[in-house]
Amino acid sequence: MAYLSTNPADKERFLCIYPAYINSKKTLAEGRRIPSEKAVENPSCAEIRDVLTAAGMNVYVENKMYPREWNRDVQFRGRVRVQIKQEDGNLCLEKFTSKKDVMFYVAEMIPKLKTRTQKGGSSDSGAQQGEGGKKGGKKKKK
Repeated sequence: MAYLSTNPADKERFLCIYPAYINSKKTLAEGRRIPSEKAVENPSCAEIRDVLTAAGMNVYVENKMYPREWNRDVQFRGRVRVQIKQEDGNLCLEKFTSKKDVMFYVAEMIPKLKTRTQKGGSSDSGAQQGEGGKKGGKKKKK
């Protein structure tokens, strides 16, 4: 595709990152682009945006769907655009030289977010209680 602009600082020239790229639940055929050991379970656009904004990147979110995403729920919508090069062609941050660098950094930092650490503890205990209740119900019927 021919770009209208060759200026790397234009918004249409920013990198696109979909949550599916770093989702450990996805296969390579479903769009994951990094190894599953380094990927994150069900990342959201808001989490990706928060991590990159905290790193000092120029970021914005678009309400777009990943073409390979079969689930049309709102939680799977979104695309994050990230600027890694300035107008003169120099990198914005030296540690982000490519799209892969950005994806690996985001996948490393999302589990450290406060929302992830709080959600993880409460949902695990709730899931265990729910499973215990189901198993107890089955035993009573027998």
